[in-house]
Amino acid sequence: MADHTEVMGGIELYPGVRYPVLTPNLHGFHSAIAAGANEVSVFGAASESFSKKNINCSIEESMERFEVVVKSARNMDIPVRGYVSCALGCPYEGSIAPAKVAQISKRLYSMGCYEISLGDTIGVGTPGSMRRMLESVMKEIPVTAIAVHCHDTYGQALANILTALQMGVRVVDSAVAGLGGCPYAKGATGNVATEDVIYMLNGLGINTGVNLYKVMEAGNFICTALNKNTNSKVAQASFNG
Repeated sequence: MADHTEVMGGIELYPGVRYPVLTPNLHGFHSAIAAGANEVSVFGAASESFSKKNINCSIEESMERFEVVVKSARNMDIPVRGYVSCALGCPYEGSIAPAKVAQISKRLYSMGCYEISLGDTIGVGTPGSMRRMLESVMKEIPVTAIAVHCHDTYGQALANILTALQMGVRVVDSAVAGLGGCPYAKGATGNVATEDVIYMLNGLGINTGVNLYKVMEAGNFICTALNKNTNSKVAQASFNG
């Protein structure tokens, strides 16, 4: 968040592509818009402990901040996406009740977020817990407004995504080469690898419009730059095969 001005200034902006920036408060929102963001994201949590660790405020305080951000964004015709962290488990509180996730999702959707991304921040979810959580959330907001954000800490991300797809979810967050993580979620790996998600979707006959080979090339480039190994099983198999 602190370097989004530098990041936005260093990328080539393509027409029709959204470049969302995380904005925890009104100051962050104005900074993001000044940097050229054409979409912003607010990120809450279904865990009180994680909310305080991650954005230094309670869930209720975060909702009050988000209300102001969303209102300002709507006045400027800027779309806002909402995130709910710890939707399937918390590093501090353990299991999270699906009803709590549904409650936070409903509030974000009601205040004007066009889509709610449900995050398995520490990657502890299974197809069973994913199904129970989504069933609860779908009672409060339409499935067309739901996205899933699965970390692969326990190797369950693709199975959880497949469960979400079978339940009607059509938006999946991912990260090239499975990079990422969270400083407040000890042991959590990065988001599920984009390469692996695309490979699975191709096998299901779902047309994403994304070139898998080009994504693998991008993953190889960034991993070389960061001196890291890719977390993508598909990339590992392809480049080592």
